[in-house]
Amino acid sequence: MTTPVCPFVKAARPDDNGSAKKSTVGGSEATRKDSGDTATVSPKCPFGYDSNNFKLGPLSCMICQALLFDCTKCIPCSHLFCKVCISRFKDCPLCGADIEKLEADINLQSMVDRFIEGHGRIKRAHVGVNGEGEQVSTDDKKVIYEDVSLDRGAFLVQQAMRAFRAQNIESAKSRLIMCAEDIRDQLEKIGNTSELCSQLGAVLGMLGDCCRAMGDAAAAINYFEESVEFLTKLPADDLEITHTLSVSLNKIGDLKYYDGDLQASRSYYFRSLGVRRDVIKNHPGVASQILDVAVSLAKVADVDRTLGKEDVAVDGFQEGIKLLESLTLKSEEAGLEPRRLSVLAFLKSQLEEKQSEATASSVSS
Repeated sequence: MTTPVCPFVKAARPDDNGSAKKSTVGGSEATRKDSGDTATVSPKCPFGYDSNNFKLGPLSCMICQALLFDCTKCIPCSHLFCKVCISRFKDCPLCGADIEKLEADINLQSMVDRFIEGHGRIKRAHVGVNGEGEQVSTDDKKVIYEDVSLDRGAFLVQQAMRAFRAQNIESAKSRLIMCAEDIRDQLEKIGNTSELCSQLGAVLGMLGDCCRAMGDAAAAINYFEESVEFLTKLPADDLEITHTLSVSLNKIGDLKYYDGDLQASRSYYFRSLGVRRDVIKNHPGVASQILDVAVSLAKVADVDRTLGKEDVAVDGFQEGIKLLESLTLKSEEAGLEPRRLSVLAFLKSQLEEKQSEATASSVSS
């Protein structure tokens, strides 16, 4: 199972000028400052769930380390976990007590749900300091905690990724759906910005991964196709966006392939290959992108061979082999070597298999 990458990581990186990017939900930060009606402060969650510190808290499942989902109590020890997580155990993983039965804890789950809905959206009276050094509340000036949109999205995706790694797919899907809804709300308010479209495209792709892991191929394809729709609206010069786009296209191709629709599968693989070819034209020295092209060549050629287009398939395998054999990795790219060797071995094995078949055919004739 492939672990998704958080699409909000990019938003937290410094921009070209070295300054960190910040969310502008509800109007630009400059507008908020100029109005004098609000003050903004960095989010600080009393439970430890603020965006900068994704640590465990009292509302977490100690098995998947994400927020509780379908909160379930072990009887008789009363320890709490996600239903999916604890269902794999006969003894409580915290205390070792035999689990006689499991009971849903609706009240605690309701608290978790309210916490998620309100996380980072708390508005309080601004606390200032008077002339004597004492803290005073100024009710006419509200504090808006900035942990909304991008930061809240990072929080939800972090929880989803934890659940996904622990194979609590329903929990991951639930958090990602909330995240997608948040981004859609922002798109309606401020329009199709590149940042929001790229994040929504990535989150939709992760939802596709969840549906695929659950065996729901139709829903997975719908999410991947919607992901492609948003990502194709974006500039093609961003390597992360083009990579996510090509991966979504390949995943649709995979699902079509497993469903036996080879023509549709090849169409999606070929579109992904086109995206990746365009990237290496503009970024010829990026090793990871060259590897991506080789992978796409292998996928297209494999389908071509299954469709009986042997000569076309051989050309594709040979082109991929040539790309990878001529690829020289820099010292900082050494981590790509196992992948290069793996893809190269696959391409060569496919070509050798074709040559063996041709030899056997000539001998028999």
